[in-house]
Amino acid sequence: MATRTDTQSPALHLADRQDLIRVHGARENNLKDVSVENPKRRLTVFTGVSGSGKSSLVFDTIAAESQRLINETYSAFVQGFMPTQARPEVDVLEGLTTAIIVDQQRLGADPRSTVGTVTDANAMLRILFSRLGQPYIGSPKAFSFNIASISGAGAVAFERGGKTVKERRSFSITGGMCPRCEGRGTVTDIDLTQLFDDSKSLNEGAITAPGYTGGGWNSRLYIESGFYDPDKPIRDYTKKELHDFLNHEPVRMKIAGINMTYEGLIPRIQRSMLSKDKEGMQPHIRAFVDRAVTFTVCPGCDGTRLTEAARSSGIGGINIADACAMQITDLAEWIHGLDEPSVAPLLAALQHTLDSFAEIGLGYLSLDRPAGTLSGGEAQRTKMIRHLGSALTDVTYVFDEPTIGLHPHDVQRMNDLLLQLRDKGNTVLVVEHEPETIAIADHVVDLGPGAGAAGGTVCFEGTVAGLRASGTITGRHLGDRASLRENLRVPTGAMAIRGATTHNLQHVDVDIPLGVLVVVTGVAGSGKSSLMYGSIPASAGVVPVDQAAIRGSRRSNPATYTGLLDPIRSAFAKANGVKAALFSANSEGACPNCNGAGVIYTDLAMMAGVTTTCEECGGKRFDASVLDYHLGGRDISEVLAMSVTEAGEFFGAGEARIPSAHAILGRLADVGLGYLSIGQPLTTLSGGERQRLKLATYMAEKGGIYVLDEPTTGLHLADVERLLGLLDRLVDAGKSVIVIEHHQAVMAHADWIIDLGPGAGHDGGRIVFEGTPADLVAARSTLTGEHLAAYVSS
Repeated sequence: MATRTDTQSPALHLADRQDLIRVHGARENNLKDVSVENPKRRLTVFTGVSGSGKSSLVFDTIAAESQRLINETYSAFVQGFMPTQARPEVDVLEGLTTAIIVDQQRLGADPRSTVGTVTDANAMLRILFSRLGQPYIGSPKAFSFNIASISGAGAVAFERGGKTVKERRSFSITGGMCPRCEGRGTVTDIDLTQLFDDSKSLNEGAITAPGYTGGGWNSRLYIESGFYDPDKPIRDYTKKELHDFLNHEPVRMKIAGINMTYEGLIPRIQRSMLSKDKEGMQPHIRAFVDRAVTFTVCPGCDGTRLTEAARSSGIGGINIADACAMQITDLAEWIHGLDEPSVAPLLAALQHTLDSFAEIGLGYLSLDRPAGTLSGGEAQRTKMIRHLGSALTDVTYVFDEPTIGLHPHDVQRMNDLLLQLRDKGNTVLVVEHEPETIAIADHVVDLGPGAGAAGGTVCFEGTVAGLRASGTITGRHLGDRASLRENLRVPTGAMAIRGATTHNLQHVDVDIPLGVLVVVTGVAGSGKSSLMYGSIPASAGVVPVDQAAIRGSRRSNPATYTGLLDPIRSAFAKANGVKAALFSANSEGACPNCNGAGVIYTDLAMMAGVTTTCEECGGKRFDASVLDYHLGGRDISEVLAMSVTEAGEFFGAGEARIPSAHAILGRLADVGLGYLSIGQPLTTLSGGERQRLKLATYMAEKGGIYVLDEPTTGLHLADVERLLGLLDRLVDAGKSVIVIEHHQAVMAHADWIIDLGPGAGHDGGRIVFEGTPADLVAARSTLTGEHLAAYVSS
């Protein structure tokens, strides 16, 4: 028998030495030649104040380069269908592995996109019903609300043996799409009085819809169509003329010598406006749609989106619409009870997907829930579903604040999932502010010390214990604990909500105190948003500050979004005796070479496009002649390059004093955005920055009741104290502030707490506590009470 005499361990294999992701000289956005080394197969948390450069390092550098390199392995044909990415501004990136990004971007707002479609659970259900459903109605397509039933027949010609052969072919596809609502679940009714004034003729400007006034091509299309007399009032049209005006089918014809497609006004507006995501519309278009259109449940399918045939086929009395409407935990229980060996692999896969929902804390959802209605945190956790239980290892998972929207009770569950991914041999990179998640990190990278231009450097790199002792902003605030408010304010009144039944609310009656700081809390899915956004009467004068994303292009910036640019342009115009339009990079003042973009974009098909600074304006975006006009010694490009703090001083006194601009800048500074450049594109702002920008804008509203949806989203520990001061100032100014929040510091600071629960979905929807934070801590009768008591006593 052979014996081993060499007792020394063998040398480490060369491949096993590649245990670091090395970043050297990163310069994306505000990063200042950042160099870090992140251990592989470990959990690394990136911390720092909002705007310090965390996302620039993790998402825009490490994850972006990993995805770019993977995309380059595909053929040019495939790359042509994929988003193109340029190489990040970095000197060296080594040790990269395949990156899977799980970010906060909202899921598609298309009305046909649901929780079931984005997680493929619907696809598996459709196969299940096509195999087991009785009566049998067809393939899985027959259960899909995205596929319409079509059929056709005709002759086809093809070459065979040197001869042209004609054959008759026919086809039919049985789809599950409701023909009335086309799979949307709702139908629209249009108020014709909002489209046109029937007392006027077309030449008198009868069409009042946006884009159809002022003699443009849209109005000329109807005036010069020849189907009716443009000088006759619409109310005097014959039945045929009214049909041609409102519902004529598309037809090609010459209008003013140009070939154009004419169609009735109703289908044209439906196609150009009503079929688009309302949140992506310009404000005046969105206002028109709100006035002109009402959405009602489709009477043809009762909102299920499916044909009658799809709803007639069932398994044990349950059809696919019933299954999709169930709470996911109930659906998982029903699937578990099906014993069909012929579809056993399908049932196992579906069971795993549904169990993953419950494991990740989303068991209260239903598969027919529209994807666009999910919060940022729910959307991110929904994207995690497909990665739980995956057999892939040595993958880099990148998370953007995965604890957003989670009650303290659920944060531990999320931490366990992150550790599971790490323990399977994956590298987990997390951008996070939550102390409980920072505490489980193997490695911490703290960026700062400030935000924007004051950030972009590595302040600390090491263990959590080292971070606590480091003296950085994050280290100093990691152990912060807020104390319970001692001097409670006295309510000035109450807002009564009676019999609330929106979504999962179970006939809730509650009186919300006014004139004080009220916090509405409870586990995710307990009914907080349903109570505050779905049950408050419209006449209450509420100003909602929700989590809806800020819409804007790279031409949009804080100055345009907040309305700050309007008084600035007017002041420049008055001081120089010229038109205000000259001081807009989107109007007459734009550089003619780059059209006011400041850069020239060159599209290179499947390769990353090239962005070069405009040589004419040097990136300033304005025509050279515009920069000759000054206000207070500064031209318009220099003003837009100022930070909020600098601009506040500039417009607060002296020759450039503009009280209205100074007030807007003061609100931006109040929400902690003093470091932002007022001309910085909105597309470069982090999630926390965008939410606070929205809050600063809504602070100018005249309503007396503010409803804030998780304002601590994206906020660093050091900024929470500033937020509490802002909330206090709003209340002390006579406003009523209602905050939907999970952060214990905000709960402790409240005058009144309303806790919903006890669980999520149909296990929630009830008021489990109403009272002061001190009473909640003393009682410890709810999950929130237990966690708040532990927080204030630690």
